[in-house]
Amino acid sequence: MNIFIAEFIGTMLLILLGNGVVANVCLDKTKGNSGGWLLITVGWGMAVFVGVFVGASMGGGHLNPAVTISFAARGMITWGESVSFIAGQMAGAAFGAFLVWLHHKPHYDATEDSGAILGTFSTGPAIRSTLYNLIAEIIGTFVLVFAGYYILSAKVGDTEATLGALDALPIALVVLVIGISLGGTTGYAINPARDLAPRIMHTILPIPNKGSSDWSYSWIPIVGPLIGGLLAAWVAQVL
Repeated sequence: MNIFIAEFIGTMLLILLGNGVVANVCLDKTKGNSGGWLLITVGWGMAVFVGVFVGASMGGGHLNPAVTISFAARGMITWGESVSFIAGQMAGAAFGAFLVWLHHKPHYDATEDSGAILGTFSTGPAIRSTLYNLIAEIIGTFVLVFAGYYILSAKVGDTEATLGALDALPIALVVLVIGISLGGTTGYAINPARDLAPRIMHTILPIPNKGSSDWSYSWIPIVGPLIGGLLAAWVAQVL
């Protein structure tokens, strides 16, 4: 299967279900309204499982430019291949965000809180601090990518450890614990495509009361995850 298509479909499912649970919790008059942080983190964890499972089955499964660039830095894929991965991720994230809006359209129309609306597309800090927001995204992404390397190469003795069709589950559990343990500071983007493409869609979609897309913050969930992924590649290579 073409890498672009695999990453497009996997990332589209990731954003549809991940931002979908945020919309269910944050938008007015949904049956999940005010469901809380735990519901969001569990929903995002399962969204990662579905997206990675489908994407990997189709020949992709990164769903995240920080992962792709980290893999390229270690020589696990070529830099040329990384372009197809990232293009698919960005396009898939944009389309997934569009589907979240389409699915919840009456609830977007009923919601007056511009911050809640933006939160269904992209991340933002609980306390705005450029340095510490950046550090939070670096640490969260480092945990994701570093743990991912060891999950992918896990062995029991000399035997490769695998869960077969459920190999995407450990990655989903890592994202779940990142959200529960580290996500409350910045909303744990830990993925440039997950944040940037939906933020673009927030800018262009006709949503009443949507307010600013907060572009002054937008570089942090791009740069932070890229640094975190590269640090994970370096540490894993050294070890």
